[in-house]
Amino acid sequence: MFDVAKRLLIGRARRSEQLGDTLLPKWLALPVFASDPISSVAYATEEIVLVLAFGGAAYIALSKWVAVVIAVLLAIVVTSYRQTCHAYPGGGGAYMVSKVNLGETAALTPPPRCSSTTS
Repeated sequence: MFDVAKRLLIGRARRSEQLGDTLLPKWLALPVFASDPISSVAYATEEIVLVLAFGGAAYIALSKWVAVVIAVLLAIVVTSYRQTCHAYPGGGGAYMVSKVNLGETAALTPPPRCSSTTS
C-alpha cells in the first residue's frame, strides 16, 4: 500500500544510469544546497553571542576585536574558495580537492557531523 502511494506521489524510482542526467531546478536547488553554509553562519553568530553573554560586561569590550577576527577569517575563507575555483575549474568540490591533495582514501572519508545537525 505504501509503495503504491509513494509511486503515485513521487513517481517511479530511477536507475543509477538515469540519475546523471537529472538536474534540480534552481528554485529547489538553491534552498537545498545553500542551507548548510547559511545555517553554519547563523550557528557561529549565536555561539559568539552566547559566550559574550555568559562573560558579561567584561567581555563586551572584546566584541569589536571578535568582529575583526571574524572578518579576517571570512576574508581567508573567501580567498581560499576563490583559489580553489581557479585551481579546479572543472568542479568536483571537496572530493576532487581532497583526492588530488590527500589521496582517494581521504577523499572518500566523510567529514564528522555536528550532533546538532540532523540528516
